Amino acid sequence: MEQALLLNERKLLEALRAGDESAFTELTRTYNASLLRVAQIYVSSRAVAEEVVQETWLAVLQGIDRFEGRSSLKTWIFTILTNRAKTRAVRERRTIPFSSLQPDRVPEPALEPERFRDPDDQRWPGHWAVPPQAWPEDRLVAGETREELAEAIETLPASQRAVISLRDLEGWSADEVCNALAISETNQRVLLHRARSKVRKALEEYLG
Repeated sequence: MEQALLLNERKLLEALRAGDESAFTELTRTYNASLLRVAQIYVSSRAVAEEVVQETWLAVLQGIDRFEGRSSLKTWIFTILTNRAKTRAVRERRTIPFSSLQPDRVPEPALEPERFRDPDDQRWPGHWAVPPQAWPEDRLVAGETREELAEAIETLPASQRAVISLRDLEGWSADEVCNALAISETNQRVLLHRARSKVRKALEEYLG
């Protein structure tokens, strides 16, 4: 599997360096939405994030011949994106919300405390009082449910939205997300857990 991915990336690099327009179009189609989500962590608006993404693609075209393959092509592209987004945020005199990528000093509860039994409960201390419910499979795959899922993700804080989108929608590994966002494994895990919990809550309310 890994060898096949490396081979595909090598072929893609060769095509990009040869000026193959279709290869570049496929690359932008694959990563553009994810780049936009990540850019929105750092800059003030979607419009500015779109500009940063365009700048990133221009930098990719200009620098593809100098790409040495020390990381994956995907990681390299997202590193360019995050660097440019941070630079743009400074230029706007906006505080870059690195704090949004760090665990809070006071942990945010992923679910409402009332969903759990009291820690002093004699029989099941701290266990579920209102456990998650199983959902009918036919409703989970329905178009309306998928739309609700997308809407729930869009309402998340930018950092949580980026992490859950990369992990659960794009299928990235934890290491890939940490490299792309320049965050620790612990931070990635906390952001993902919070995002998944909020999305699950939204789906519970919708399907309930």
